[in-house]
Amino acid sequence: MRILSEAVFSELPNYYRGKVRENYDLPDGRRIIISTDRLSAFDRILACIPYKGQVLTQTARYWFEETRDICPNHVIAYPDPAVVVGKRLTILPVEMVVRGYLAGTTGTSILTLYKKGERSMYGVTLPDGMKDNQKLPSPLITPTSKEFDGGHDAPLTPDEIIEQKLLSAEQWQQVSAYALALFARGQEKAAERGLILVDTKYEFGVDENGTIILADEIHTPDSSRYWIADGYQQAFEAGQRPPSFDKDFVRSWVAERCDPYREDIPTIPEDLIEATSEVYIKAYEAITGQRFVADDSHATPLERVRANVFSYLKQQ
Repeated sequence: MRILSEAVFSELPNYYRGKVRENYDLPDGRRIIISTDRLSAFDRILACIPYKGQVLTQTARYWFEETRDICPNHVIAYPDPAVVVGKRLTILPVEMVVRGYLAGTTGTSILTLYKKGERSMYGVTLPDGMKDNQKLPSPLITPTSKEFDGGHDAPLTPDEIIEQKLLSAEQWQQVSAYALALFARGQEKAAERGLILVDTKYEFGVDENGTIILADEIHTPDSSRYWIADGYQQAFEAGQRPPSFDKDFVRSWVAERCDPYREDIPTIPEDLIEATSEVYIKAYEAITGQRFVADDSHATPLERVRANVFSYLKQQ
């Protein structure tokens, strides 16, 4: 299997390793971001999924291009299918999560909080009597703190964001408007593909002039929840989870066999890894309406990324 497990190049400066991305900060203000095929869950790397990095980079590319009229984004160039060169930003300490449905499984999701009996959350109040996966009256911004040191994100209200000086009032107004407009565009385009964009997260940063710019990724299978539109109503009425791109085979398989936070991860079967890769590819094709073309040039993905990145830098 062709896998990009890491991309560490000693010739490049200011290396930073994320859970799934390799980052290099160039002296001129550009950041090279390489999406590897690493799959992260339970605060650790579980496996590598063939073509995952290319799928995520190219899905984000589709959406950055589809939304560039709404707000500026960090993209400068794409020297490789798994690489984006972006403008280096100071990332704002608030993650903007937008939700269109009463859904989710994390501790900060509105469904989890709702089932605990909470009705007032994130500065809004939801009515009694709502059901799992029900469409909200209008999209809801559910911001969380962005913990850069590996801590757990926490729910925030707009007032808390401003009082804690995480964002200024003007910044909050701007990122809120951007987030809702991006989500509306995402839902509109997804509907054209027979999909429902359920919820998503956005990260914004500011450049040296204080301009707010969309960073990281947008509307990818990792940052967003999609449902298949045709099966939604029937599943909702039956109290079942709507059909989706179920790419959590590996996560579920591991969780059933060990305590992934404390125990060693058992060897994951190759057929499970291949199945997950196929789901990512199908998701890309469904979301973008484009055929996925795997870049299998060069002997290995690492050699391809190296050649393309250094060719790009020589041309600058």
